[in-house]
Amino acid sequence: MAAIPTEDYANAPRLDAPIEELTSIVGAENIRSYGELSEPWQQAIAQAVAPGTQISGVVYPGTSAELAEVVRQAAEHQWGILPCGNGSKLGWGGLGSDITLVVSTQRLSKVIEHAVGDLTVTAEAGTKFADLQALLAKAGQFLALDPAYPETATLGGIVATSDAGSLRQRYGGVRDMLLGLSLVRADGAIAKAGGRVVKNVAGYDLMKLISGSYGTLGILTQVTFRLYPLQTNSGTVILTGEAEAIAQAIQTLLHSALTPTALDVLSTATVTNLQIGKGMGLVARFQSMASSVKAQIDRVLELGQTLSLSSHLYADTDEQQLWQRLAASTSADSSEPIVCKIGVKPAEAIAVLAQTEAITSQTAAGLIHASSGLGKLYLDSQATSPATLLELRTLYQAHGGFLSVLQAPIAVKQEFEVWGYAGNGLDLMRRLKHQFDPKNLLSPHRFVGGI
Repeated sequence: MAAIPTEDYANAPRLDAPIEELTSIVGAENIRSYGELSEPWQQAIAQAVAPGTQISGVVYPGTSAELAEVVRQAAEHQWGILPCGNGSKLGWGGLGSDITLVVSTQRLSKVIEHAVGDLTVTAEAGTKFADLQALLAKAGQFLALDPAYPETATLGGIVATSDAGSLRQRYGGVRDMLLGLSLVRADGAIAKAGGRVVKNVAGYDLMKLISGSYGTLGILTQVTFRLYPLQTNSGTVILTGEAEAIAQAIQTLLHSALTPTALDVLSTATVTNLQIGKGMGLVARFQSMASSVKAQIDRVLELGQTLSLSSHLYADTDEQQLWQRLAASTSADSSEPIVCKIGVKPAEAIAVLAQTEAITSQTAAGLIHASSGLGKLYLDSQATSPATLLELRTLYQAHGGFLSVLQAPIAVKQEFEVWGYAGNGLDLMRRLKHQFDPKNLLSPHRFVGGI
C-alpha cells in the first residue's frame, strides 16, 4: 500500500474541537485544519501515522510561550502530538497512532544570539539550516553539519533525528555540536539544559538524550551550537575501483596524518549513478589553507595510482556540483525509495557493502562514513521486499551493526519493524519515556519498541 490517499482523510469525520480550543492561544491564522493543508503537507503527515489516524490539523505557535500552552492544553485533553519543523523528515521513523494534532515549530525561526567571538549561535528550533548558514557565512563561520534536505531542514528537526552527514568525519555528530537547548515538556513546562558557552558542564547532559529522540521526549524551542571558521579552500578526490584496493586506501588514509573533512565509502550503484567509473568508490574532501589542501589531495592521488585506482579531482564549482550530485545519486530510482540508516564496524564497511550489493543485485545506492561506520542505504521499494530487508538487517547485525528503516511506503512499515533494535536498553528507554512523557502524548508509538 502506498501513502494514505488524500480522499481517505477527506471522507473521515473531522476532529474540530482541538482546532477551536487552540485558536485562542495562537490565533486563527496560525492553525490549519487537515482539509486546508497543501497536498505535500498531507502526504508528509500520511507517511508518519498509521492508516485510519484522524488528524485534526496543524498548529503553528509563534513563540515558546504559545508552544508551551498548546502542549499544556493537549496534555489536559490527552491529545497526542506529532511534533515537526518544516515536515521534511516526518516520514522518518515508525507509524504513529493515537495522534490528534501536528505541532510545527516552523514559525519559531529567530536567531537569538550569534556570539562571533565565542564561535556559538543560539537560534529557535524552526530556523532553517540553510538560512542560518547564510547568516553565519557573513561572519566567516559555519555550523559543521551536513544534513539531508539542507534547504528545508530546521535546526530542531536536525537535532531530533541526529542527522549530521559527511562532515562528522572531521567535526563529529550533532551531539558534538550541541551546547544547550530549551524544550517544552509533555506537561507544557519549559525546560533548559546546557548553556550558550562551550565550557558548560553543569547538570545532566540532556543534549545527548534529546539528540536522535525523534520528538518523543519534548519539543525543542531553542538550540545553541558551537561553530567553526568557514574554510574558503576546498577540494575533493574520488577513487574508484576494486573493493580490495578501496579497503586498503581507507586504512592507509585513516592511519595517515591527513585530515579530511569527509571520507565516505560509496557503493557500486552510487559510483554508477555519478557516472565516474566502475566498482566501489572512496570520496575524500579536504578544506584548509590552499597549500594544505593541494598537498593532501596530491597524497591521495599518489595513493590511488599506487593501488591502480581511478582518480577524479574536483575543485571550485565542480566540487559544489559533485556534492549536490552525490546527494541526488544516493536516491533510489523509485517514486517512494526505502531509506535505511545503517551502521557497521568501520573496518568491515567494504565487505558488508559488497555483500549488500550481492543481496540487492548491485542496485543498493549506499554511503558509509569511513571513521564511524554510519551511513545510509537507498533501495528501490518496487524491487525490495520485507524478506530482502530482513536479510540485509541480519547481515548488518552479524557484523556488529544495525539497519533501521527511516523512510518507506506505509505497506512496508506495517509489515517490517522499522527500528530493528537488538540491544538490551529497551527497558531503560521505556522508563525514560515514562518519566518524560507519562501519558505517551509526544510522537506516540513512532520510536524504538513502539515507544
